[in-house]
Parts: sequence; C-alpha cells; structure tokens
Amino acid sequence: MNIAIIPARGGSKRIPRKNIKHFCGKPMIAWSIEAAKSSGVFQHIIVSTDDAEIAAIAKQYGAEVPFVRPDTLADDFTGTGAVVKHATEWVAQHLGHPTYICTLYATAPFVQAADLAKSLQLLKRSSKQIIFSVTSYAFPIQRAIKILADDSVTMFQPEYYSSRSQDLEPAFHDAGQFYWSSFTAVQEQISAFSSDALAYKLPRMQVQDIDTEEDWDRAEWLFKALKRDAASGGRLL
Repeated sequence: MNIAIIPARGGSKRIPRKNIKHFCGKPMIAWSIEAAKSSGVFQHIIVSTDDAEIAAIAKQYGAEVPFVRPDTLADDFTGTGAVVKHATEWVAQHLGHPTYICTLYATAPFVQAADLAKSLQLLKRSSKQIIFSVTSYAFPIQRAIKILADDSVTMFQPEYYSSRSQDLEPAFHDAGQFYWSSFTAVQEQISAFSSDALAYKLPRMQVQDIDTEEDWDRAEWLFKALKRDAASGGRLL
C-alpha cells in the first residue's frame, strides 16, 4: 500500500492561510491533492491538519482527513518528519501497513502526477529507502559572494575567482515538492540528505519556493505561463 501524507497546519505566518489561499483559481492545497489523485499510485491521500477549514477543503478535493493533528505537532517548531511519522503510525494502526509513504507539500502547485509515479518506480528499482525532488542552482554556487557589514563583498570560495562558470560542478537543492520514503525510513527518521536517498531531478522552471508575497506573485505568473505553453503543445503542466 502506498500513501500520500500532505502536512497542512493552520498557523502559517509569512503568508497567512497559505495552504488554502487561492492560487490560480484553486486553494493551494488542491493542486497537490489533484496531482496525487492523477498519479494513480496511492491507495490513500491523507491530509494531516489541525485546522477545520483546511480539513473541509481537503475533503472537498478528494483527500482523506481521518484524524485531527495533535496540538503538540502543530506549533512553529515541529518538523515535518514528526508529523509524517505520526500520520504513518495512524495509518498502520487503522488502515494497514504502508509500504511507501510520499510526503507531499500542500504548497507545491507545480508538482506533477507523472513525476510522483516515475520517482516511485525509480525508488522501487533501487536499494535506497528515499527519493526526493531536487533542482539545479541557476548560478554556480562556487562563485557565491557574501556582503559584509560595510557593504563590501567577499567570496565564500575565493579559489574559484578565476574559474569559468562552465568548468564548475553543477550543484542542486531540495525542490520542496515531494519525498518518497519506505516505512522504515519514516519510523527511523532517516534523513533525505544521506546515503540512503536518491535525487529526482526537476527542471528549474517547475520549481518555485513560495514564502513571501513576492514569491507568490512570481509563482502565479510562472504557473500561468506554463499552463499556456502546455495548452499550445508544450511539455509541462
């Protein structure tokens, strides 16, 4: 049995009610739920929330909300791992033992059903316990600079000052969309940044962190552009 766990607490601070704020015509969480449904790989799509309004909207779009997340797991300091572990244990006790668990963020409107399905197949064919979405940095991180107190600058890695960008090794970062894990990986809280994990690469245009109002505006602009591209025969969305 494969399950999706979508963490969605009610107390988001930087963008209030972010999980259910309308994004391109739908509550933000609806995009994640619909991608999970369209992938066809889940027996249960479960939203873990402490918020009645989020629960109602999640159910409206086809997710299950079979429990209320405990207050102890709904504060500003509890990590996603503890939330997913709690949800997975609930599922194991009430619905059956899950084989693979996908932590799917509620604020990932760019997530694609095909990527959820393909990444699961890659994990199954491997000896690893985790696979998660990543994307490349747009600029070589070896040439990053920091700004000092007097606004002067210095390189983090000055040894690369004279290196050509094309000669530097590409670097990647967590795309913040989904994380497939085995049951054991969830229970033991194995880190995605470990030798037990695989990376599933996404194109940069399919990734947008949404933490500020500026991020939100940029994400909507990009999302609409990709939708138009898809409607005219493009590849994405």
